[in-house]
Amino acid sequence: MLRYLIKRMLLIIPTLIGVSIVTFFLTRILPGGPVEQAIMHMTQGKDRSLRKEVNSEEIARLNKIYGFDKPVVQQYFMWMGKIVRGDFGESFRSFRPVTQVIFSRVPISLTFGLTGFFLSYLICIPLGIKKALKHKQLYDSITSAIVYIGYSIPGFALGVLLLVFLGGGTFLNLFPLRGIVSDNFEYLPWYGKIFDFIHHMILPVFCYTVGGFAVLTTLMKNSLLDELGKDYIRTAMAKGLPFRKVVYRHALRNAFIPILTGLGSFFSIFFAGSILIEKVFTIPGMGLLSYDSMLNRDYPVVLGLILIQTLFALLGRLVSDFSLAAADPRISFE
Repeated sequence: MLRYLIKRMLLIIPTLIGVSIVTFFLTRILPGGPVEQAIMHMTQGKDRSLRKEVNSEEIARLNKIYGFDKPVVQQYFMWMGKIVRGDFGESFRSFRPVTQVIFSRVPISLTFGLTGFFLSYLICIPLGIKKALKHKQLYDSITSAIVYIGYSIPGFALGVLLLVFLGGGTFLNLFPLRGIVSDNFEYLPWYGKIFDFIHHMILPVFCYTVGGFAVLTTLMKNSLLDELGKDYIRTAMAKGLPFRKVVYRHALRNAFIPILTGLGSFFSIFFAGSILIEKVFTIPGMGLLSYDSMLNRDYPVVLGLILIQTLFALLGRLVSDFSLAAADPRISFE
């Protein structure tokens, strides 16, 4: 087991290097980079008094400021040398350290991600179990219709509908339209702050989680149905064991094995974010940061986000593998 763990950890290094090479060189060939945007602001700015002609010397100065005055390969090795030392550079837009820019958004995304993650498992697993036990009955049909209707509606579209109907549109005014706190948040008592934050979270969290309900619920249902049809369950029933005991003590443990593959996504929660949902609700999370960084060609932030997200995704896969091995004795890494 330890040998396999060391091997997987070592494989993370070439994977990260490969991802860094691809993403770095893509940022250098994409049109409309930071130099082009700076030139556009100089020549077409809203303030006519600040407009000026841009000559070759000015372009060379801008390339030097952004570090584009050297060959691309040399730029990559210089950047990678900083990454190894834990320095992701500075944002082209805010001139703050990239790590500071990224991790300032983590608490918001982590809150929404953790809430959605636990809500999904707390609701979908019992729902899937009950659907399996009432297979082809009226309860199964009704819940399936509700779950798949929710799955078919994109999260951002559902967010718009909820805001229209519940956010002070032409119908009810039950929830705030945007943001994660109210304007008077600082002046509220501690219990008022908690309520205000939860009040702002309800609609976005619902949109975050509703899309995954169908997948997790159906996986739980089908996994349990598959176990209930196996020989060891029929043998246990033939020996006179109560059906409830057979389900919850024997079948359910094995039915959880496919569900454990999703535990690795816990690590991606730290950088979870839906661009469109965060745009709809004006939530300053990781999704909106990724969108703004790509739109403004803030390459250091884009590269930092991709590298850190890749690292957490690889760690998540590793956790999933070991979770499966812990739950299923038939799986061995020796």
